[in-house]
Amino acid sequence: MTTKLLAYAWLPRGATVLLLRRTPGTFLGEHWELPGGTAEPGEPPETTAVREVAEETGLHVHLLGERAHLTWPDLDGRPFTIHAHIYDATEPTPGTVTLNPAEHDAFTWATPDTAADLLLSPHVRRLFG
Repeated sequence: MTTKLLAYAWLPRGATVLLLRRTPGTFLGEHWELPGGTAEPGEPPETTAVREVAEETGLHVHLLGERAHLTWPDLDGRPFTIHAHIYDATEPTPGTVTLNPAEHDAFTWATPDTAADLLLSPHVRRLFG
């Protein structure tokens, strides 16, 4: 059994947190998730989270610490386990979200109540639980 390392940022603004909607036709298309993604070989998860936020949103963040570490089997039944690190993040200077349309087609700043009504990726729903 192999593993896949993911890292995400929990980026708040006031009482809301940034969520991105995956582009239709992609894995988990139309599901909402935190900005983040797959670690490059040998890349620490903290570096992954910062890099992925920049690539997916154009925002530059600093990490404050780990919020959660989640593990689950691959959703397509492949023989590997997912390990996801979720980090609390902050923006030194709030920026404008600029999406990469190959990955995401919308964003929202959601409260726990508004997030409950969204089609969240399963691991993200656990964080709002």
